[in-house]
Amino acid sequence: MAKIIGNPLPNIPWQEKPANLDAPVWRYTENPIINRHDQKNANSIFNSAVVPFEDGFAGIFRCDSRSVSMDIFPGFSKDGIHWTISDKPVSFEGDPEVTKREYRYDPRVLKMDGKYYITWCNGAHGPTIGMAWTEDFKTFHQMENAFLPYNRNGVLFPRKIGENYMMLSRPSDTGHTPFGDIFCSQSPDLTYWGKHRWVMGIVNGDESAWQSKKIGPGCVPIETDEGWLMIYHGVINTCNGFVYRIGIALLDLDEPWKVKGRSRNYILGPEELYECVGDVPNVTFPCAALTDSATGRIAMYYGCADTVTGLAFTTVDTLLDYMREYPL
Repeated sequence: MAKIIGNPLPNIPWQEKPANLDAPVWRYTENPIINRHDQKNANSIFNSAVVPFEDGFAGIFRCDSRSVSMDIFPGFSKDGIHWTISDKPVSFEGDPEVTKREYRYDPRVLKMDGKYYITWCNGAHGPTIGMAWTEDFKTFHQMENAFLPYNRNGVLFPRKIGENYMMLSRPSDTGHTPFGDIFCSQSPDLTYWGKHRWVMGIVNGDESAWQSKKIGPGCVPIETDEGWLMIYHGVINTCNGFVYRIGIALLDLDEPWKVKGRSRNYILGPEELYECVGDVPNVTFPCAALTDSATGRIAMYYGCADTVTGLAFTTVDTLLDYMREYPL
């Protein structure tokens, strides 16, 4: 049995797998847990990230406004399911050359070195990876942007690997990127990034067509005794447009640009009405996963149709067994 390396989380949100379900991931029966108007001026709330905080949970939420501008907002929850999201976006302290806002979306958040680090897609003459830290989800300190434009889906690893911090990302362009592979970059100080290594790319042909157009990192990688479990999104271009699904891969613990395993099948895709109908139809997009090292449980938060937020459940053994049953 695989083991999650990390802290126990006895209050992780959880539902048992339905007895008649033949799938590696199962949805929360009360999805969506966050609806599109669950914040004062929101048009939609999706592609957001959460983390254990004090005796409950905190999060950074993408809330597109009713003027359809994109920004990120702090929120808090006692149980990880029922959330109170601020009506005011995150206000950053830092260098005015860096903190000036064009747009902000698709955040990730993790705890590392005693601080909570946030990454997001930051408008800075085109999309790049913004970075910040907080200790209380009230005061936020913005750091230098990690990369030159154009880049999306910046996901930090939750600890140094060797002497360096590491981050996954997907180089992109200015628009609705019609291409994309995953890369791993290294930094000694979370400011200067280099040693960029290709991790993995799209799959040509019909062997795994759900990820034939582009892929990108999703949740913060989960450390296990077998490697880093990466939950990512993959896209296919169909006659009805792009369809986003969720997959898994296992990366080497010491050299995480080396792929040890990858599933041919997706683990979750748009099937329910709230995943198929919305501002952008047919999207399931992972941004966060809570883990309990004591039980191996995983609670995954994902954006649905670029409109609402869903919650799904699995275990580390379930995912790794599924990857080995259907390898790429």
